[in-house]
Amino acid sequence: MRGNSDDNAPNIPLLKLIDCSLRVSVIPLSIATIWLTVTNHQDNTSYGKLHFSNFMGLKYMVWISAISAVYACVAAVSSWIKCLVSKAWLFFVSDQIVTYLMVTSVAAVMEMVFLAYKGDKAVSWSEACASYGKFCSRMKLALVLHSLALFSFLVLAVISAYRVFSMCEAPSVSHKEVELEENTT
Repeated sequence: MRGNSDDNAPNIPLLKLIDCSLRVSVIPLSIATIWLTVTNHQDNTSYGKLHFSNFMGLKYMVWISAISAVYACVAAVSSWIKCLVSKAWLFFVSDQIVTYLMVTSVAAVMEMVFLAYKGDKAVSWSEACASYGKFCSRMKLALVLHSLALFSFLVLAVISAYRVFSMCEAPSVSHKEVELEENTT
């Protein structure tokens, strides 16, 4: 007699599968962000050559993308190692740090993209994308990919917070403590 096909399936909790899938998805998103940014350059006969290294915000995004890709890879592998899985607080703190770093890099590049497309007439900055359309398009695409990686880390931060705080017991309050609290106020 054959067993149920569900009996042969590995018993992997859904949350762990989502966690690992998100971590693995960050790796190609970050690598694509790095590649698009580092290879982004355009030459304009009127204004000269533009390269990603001319912008601190783009260099920052490349570094944060590299950090997030390496961390996502290490964390995905570590999530299957028994001794590290029990250290939920380690993933919680690390996920929070990487998420905050990614928020700052997305914000920096988002401001650059906005200024490149719209300019700032108050300080006499004209829009650059009229002259550097290819550069701006690639920068915008890199920002979208980096934002998707950020979204993955936001979800991972929630998952790791859930794991840490679900290990704690809820505070218990007795009926007498509630009565005493009400009588003192």
